[in-house]
Amino acid sequence: MANGQWYPAEWPDRIRALAAGTLTPVTPRRAATVMLLKNTGSGPAVHMLRRRASMAFAGGAYAYPGGGVDPRDDDHQVRWAGPTRAWWARRLGVGEAEAQAIVCAAVRETYEEAGVLLAGPAPDSVVGDTTGAGWEADRAALVARELSFAEFLDRRGLVLRSDLLGAWTRWITPEFESRRYDTWFFVAALPEGQRTRNASTEADRTVWITPGDAAARYDEGELLMMPPTIATLRQLTAYGTAAQALAAAPERDLTPVLATARLVDGEIVLSWPGHDEFTKHVPAAPTGGGGA
Repeated sequence: MANGQWYPAEWPDRIRALAAGTLTPVTPRRAATVMLLKNTGSGPAVHMLRRRASMAFAGGAYAYPGGGVDPRDDDHQVRWAGPTRAWWARRLGVGEAEAQAIVCAAVRETYEEAGVLLAGPAPDSVVGDTTGAGWEADRAALVARELSFAEFLDRRGLVLRSDLLGAWTRWITPEFESRRYDTWFFVAALPEGQRTRNASTEADRTVWITPGDAAARYDEGELLMMPPTIATLRQLTAYGTAAQALAAAPERDLTPVLATARLVDGEIVLSWPGHDEFTKHVPAAPTGGGGA
């Protein structure tokens, strides 16, 4: 491949099956992911993790901390700071309960996978240190889904800091994929006093890297990424500080990006609206090859 675009070998067959009407799309699961930023002398760096090669979905690819929404966070109102749930519902294009659950997922996944917690004992504070046996036991219980994030916040007497997040973009996994997610991407700045660590069992390494460097290494085929990841990295290169990126977030378009597959002159053309660099051409009938 000329670059580091993640492209599974089974996609062509699944695309052909979808075009033929023999594949029923899986309903996408709600999810959230966070581009955690910190300022450096070369501009903001973003925290990324490399998914283990053994992972069924995007093994070996670089991504941000993220994961699925916990339905238990829909129906329990947590202590909340920042824009109201109604504001977030309008921003995300969902109901208020669903908006809370999506924001909770963003904050929870950042804690589960990076050890960074966007919450504090008061509406204008953030936890300074999340190390120690007690914190780790709670984090493990969250990962195992033995504890909901709402219950965790209540137990700790913490306020969720929704004002530390900015909704950036929304991508939906293509209809031909066997694992589908409706994912909201957020930006956040690393809180003062907190540190990231590789707390994820799904990752074999983590890095702080500037978006420009990450994009260049993707272009060289060195770093493997999914389209939403490299697309958001390219967008982040326009900002000189984490604060500038956060300030730009409220004006970002959250219209979902969903890949489409259409038949053109005997080929199936796979494209992501607004992102021409990801366009793929797949033979309309199998040719014996495993990819495109």
